[in-house]
Amino acid sequence: MLEELRIENFAIIEQLTLSFSDGFNVITGETGAGKSIIVDAMEMLVGGKTDTSYIRAGSDKAIIEATFALDAQLREQIVPILERESLIEPGEQPSVLIFSREIRSTSGRSVARINGVTVSADLLQEIGELLVDIHGQSAHLSLLRPRAHLDLLDRYADLLEVRSALAQVVSTLNHTRAEIHTLQSDKEALERRARRLRDEIEEISTAELNPGEVAAMETERDRLSNSEHLATLANAASALLTGDGDDETASAIDQLMQVAQLMSKLADIDKSLSEDYELAEELSTNVQELGRTMARYADNLEHDPARLDEIEERLELIKTLKRRYKVESIEELLAYAANAEKELIGIEHSDERLDTLRAEEEKTLRHIGELAERMHKVREFAGRNLSRKVVKELKDLRMENTRFEVIIETTEDPEAGCYMGDKRYSFDTTGIDTLEFMMSANPGEPLRPLAKVASGGEAARIMLALKRVLTQADETPILIFDEIDQGIGGRIGAVVGEKLWALSKGHQVMAVTHLPQLASFADKHYHVRKKVSQKRTQTVITALDSDDKRVSELADMLGTLGETGKESAREILDAARNRKHALAAEPS
Repeated sequence: MLEELRIENFAIIEQLTLSFSDGFNVITGETGAGKSIIVDAMEMLVGGKTDTSYIRAGSDKAIIEATFALDAQLREQIVPILERESLIEPGEQPSVLIFSREIRSTSGRSVARINGVTVSADLLQEIGELLVDIHGQSAHLSLLRPRAHLDLLDRYADLLEVRSALAQVVSTLNHTRAEIHTLQSDKEALERRARRLRDEIEEISTAELNPGEVAAMETERDRLSNSEHLATLANAASALLTGDGDDETASAIDQLMQVAQLMSKLADIDKSLSEDYELAEELSTNVQELGRTMARYADNLEHDPARLDEIEERLELIKTLKRRYKVESIEELLAYAANAEKELIGIEHSDERLDTLRAEEEKTLRHIGELAERMHKVREFAGRNLSRKVVKELKDLRMENTRFEVIIETTEDPEAGCYMGDKRYSFDTTGIDTLEFMMSANPGEPLRPLAKVASGGEAARIMLALKRVLTQADETPILIFDEIDQGIGGRIGAVVGEKLWALSKGHQVMAVTHLPQLASFADKHYHVRKKVSQKRTQTVITALDSDDKRVSELADMLGTLGETGKESAREILDAARNRKHALAAEPS
């Protein structure tokens, strides 16, 4: 619901803050005080076109801000959009949304924000349409958008689940058709691709690559390229250890053996040195083994230039292949070849695949036709039912001569359409139907689109009639009506007020009105007036929070002075209150 609306420097409104309640909210006041300006501000806030002429004279910008409370159902619709736009963290479930729009006179542009983050006006409108429906003079009317008509009828006919299933089937068909197009688009390109794949597979296969071979060859290469130097080092180490060289200096082994003999004598005298003697013996043995190991290593070293060249060539081949195929390892080269083989098999069997895909396409088109035909029949029945109920509501609203019909049309498409009987029809994710609400306001006039025949007041009353019929199907939580009382008198005003109040049981409803009979049904009543301060006109709004205040305002609206006017106002208020009690007591 809309919890609070703040307007600053907008038209004649200098600063205004409104706190709304759920249920039925009514705004009344003198002509030109700014009642409809509040509706204009709301429309701009939820993505409507901005106009710098609305900036209050002497100000450089106008600001409109609203706080919306989100219930679980609204979060289900809005959270995916907020996540898509990175306005919330994944899994976050906000309970409040703050919309703001700043209209600047210097640049002529506006800045839109959601929860303080700058967003596009399109996003503001996308989310705004889920929150608010405004009905009056404005082109924001959902009533004027034929695509919205289809959504309304499908919710009314309980077709959303079937429609979702159809959308999934159409998505499958689109993937199938995309693959068919790819296979058909360029046979020569596929043949060129196949030749290239064969060459690549052969090149990688001929190399007989093995994971891990690069590391092994690099180790062997280092050993072969340094064999003479390694032999010199190993022989020198062996000579120092064993004394086999020309140096007359005692070898490490000889010296360690002498140390062991001395330690033996020491341990005979001092038993505490027994472990140290054993360590000396172990060192002597280990050094002898190390000397023999170095001698064997030197003897076994190979000097094989041919093998070294072979390794260098092999490593260069692997390096070239990795560079050519833009990979980092032999494992990735082998994976590339495996994927190439799969692609080649697909190309070589493309004719078979094409036949399979065409069969799948035909099967899917028939499935789409079955779902679309089922939806078409339900829509036709629901459309007739909806039209009948809307006409009945319109009669209550003093539009007795108005014809209202749901016009459903289909278009044949012999080449690519879905199958229904012996014909094929154009379709999309919603089915085969194009749908529009049509009306004729006067006898003898043909049916025409609502946008072309409905005045502001008529459009608002038609929307009220629709909302009344579609109340269970309509998910928009906030409904705003401006000019709904245009061209009607007090008796019909009471009927409209009753219907708006009844509608507020499932929605938050707001109405701007000049009819006291309509205003008397309000759950919360606001009065708008103008005042002049320092030679500037300002709008002031007051919540009428007592019966006396409401009676006084209703009397002013009646135009009857004194106690007579107040008595008439009390009668209107009491009649509305009694009617509301009676309606509330009726079984739902």
